[in-house]
Amino acid sequence: MQARMTNPAYVLPGAMKGIGTLFQAIGEGGLRQDVAEIVGLRASQINGCGACVHGHTDNLRKAGVSEERIANVAAWRHAPFFSDAERAALKLTEAMTRLSDLSEESVPDVLWDEVADHFDEKEISALILTVAVTNLFNRINTTIKEPAGTTWG
Repeated sequence: MQARMTNPAYVLPGAMKGIGTLFQAIGEGGLRQDVAEIVGLRASQINGCGACVHGHTDNLRKAGVSEERIANVAAWRHAPFFSDAERAALKLTEAMTRLSDLSEESVPDVLWDEVADHFDEKEISALILTVAVTNLFNRINTTIKEPAGTTWG
């Protein structure tokens, strides 16, 4: 499989600058990297973005996350491998990613309170931006048919 075109973020250099600034800000939020990668993987699974599923899986492996945890991200509700904080982050990820599936609030107060029980304001900010940026990349990659295994950098 070959992409339809070069990633738009590379075609328009100002986009890469903005994305880089977002990643820098996310890094200042104090969110654990494994949590960021787990939520990125989950959003990418939901959106069917093979390039991002591959990338997040690879990053999790490099970070030393067990194959058991990686393999069960899609079934996190039924797997004993995730902390309460990770479960809250995954719930928020699904709510933010599945906006069109909702007939009520995208993030109800009870979910917000659950996330706030585990993360401080900076971490929540990093979590929200991580999910949002992942959804951005998922939409770009699925549109241009970016193949799994693509590396950026």
